[in-house]
Amino acid sequence: MFLTISTTGSTDRPATDLGFLLHKHPGKAQEFSTSHGRAHVFYPEATTERCTAALLLEVDPVALVRRGKGRGGAPDAALAQYVNDRPYAASSLLAVALSTVFKSALNGSCAARPELVGQPLPLRIEVPALPARGGAALVAQLFEPLGWTVTAEPVALDAEFPEWGDSRYVRLVLEGEATLAEALRQLYVLLPVLDDAKHYWVSPDEVDKLLRAGEGWLAEHPEQKLITSRYLARRRSLTREAEERLELVRLADADDVEVEALDNAVDEDDSGTEDDSDTEEKPVPLAVQRRDAILDALREAGASRVLDLGCGQGQLVQALLKDVRFTEIVGLDVSVRALTVAARRLGLDRLGERQAERVSLLQGSLAYTDKRLKGYDAAVLSEVIEHLDLPRLPALEYAVFGTARPGTVLVTTPNVEYNVRWETLPAGHSRHGDHRFEWTREEFGGWARAVAERHGYDVRFTPVGPDDPEVGPPTQMAVFTLRTTTKSTSTTSTTSSTKGVKAA
Repeated sequence: MFLTISTTGSTDRPATDLGFLLHKHPGKAQEFSTSHGRAHVFYPEATTERCTAALLLEVDPVALVRRGKGRGGAPDAALAQYVNDRPYAASSLLAVALSTVFKSALNGSCAARPELVGQPLPLRIEVPALPARGGAALVAQLFEPLGWTVTAEPVALDAEFPEWGDSRYVRLVLEGEATLAEALRQLYVLLPVLDDAKHYWVSPDEVDKLLRAGEGWLAEHPEQKLITSRYLARRRSLTREAEERLELVRLADADDVEVEALDNAVDEDDSGTEDDSDTEEKPVPLAVQRRDAILDALREAGASRVLDLGCGQGQLVQALLKDVRFTEIVGLDVSVRALTVAARRLGLDRLGERQAERVSLLQGSLAYTDKRLKGYDAAVLSEVIEHLDLPRLPALEYAVFGTARPGTVLVTTPNVEYNVRWETLPAGHSRHGDHRFEWTREEFGGWARAVAERHGYDVRFTPVGPDDPEVGPPTQMAVFTLRTTTKSTSTTSTTSSTKGVKAA
């Protein structure tokens, strides 16, 4: 298997900077041992104007079979285990080699020249023989949405007999501007997807690998379902888990945009004209009112150890950190990117030891139970539930109320009745396209009371924002309080009646 990565440069930015990013010196040919063979890295050209790094992977099909990692044919076609395209055509084996040999580059790490990591480069990537189950058209469908100019030339079955048609292989050339880390992560995922075969056991941790490599591009890719299914070897349980987590990533990334856009619209609607007196107070944004209401409810509950479930980019965590009464704060979100932004917002790398001990950020999904979330005084679900499909709400309910069981749970969600008060919101439209539903006060109350009854909580409701006498407040908040007399028995009964629910 063979792959080349080329870039161009100038006197200000020499092309040989590629060597720093790959952690491989252009002046040396290097050899590496991988789980499937020997990988060689060398530079056919390395000048200021142009630099090309080549990866050659030598695979031994016989050794693959002997180790039990090859994919054989039927018993009557055992020869196919040994005579196949594995040594020649790009596949999951080449993807593994990429992650092994170029691990630092794939992770976006460059200790010698860290400033290079985030710089887009003019790249040309060529794979001479790439299996493409779906043909050249599918190759374009996978790479073009990522910004690449794609050349996928079908390879004839036999040049001497053109009437035989094309093989399932293509010569692939990608050209475009991207960071090297982005390009490598896309190749890591899409090479085995096009081959439509994994040549090793696909375990549950492959979902985490897929989401790490797909961060920033897979959640919004138009062929996300196909990519996910093929990458995970069509294992339904893993595919379902990956799709749910990707959906939550997409919703989490959109949520902060929604809050800011809607709050700005509210501010514009309520701010008056330019002739208003300078002494007139500007309206407090709804997002700020919501955070203040949550903080007041947490203080009233006497909570000191708090979970922010679906913490997004960390606005509430930041507010909690400012109040010393909150001694332990945990932000959990499915989006790694959102958590990265949250870490920057909080300045985690600059916090003093005592402050740093108070806060932690965790990656996880509320669709699954998580032992890390047990034992806290309070949990907050701020503008989270409306982003889930209704059939997924019971899973969230069980994970939070049935398993984690904090003493207090705060849930906020939009009040759809109030939407008519916003002139900027078209009639009949949700506040954001990613909302799966928006409830009336009666609908939210019915759901909250049923949840409280099932899990041994009391519940009361608090308006957030101006409480309109006709349509109610813009945001509705439910405050759940665990009944102390049912704390132990309810946990036991809930657990015993839901055996078999998947745990994270």
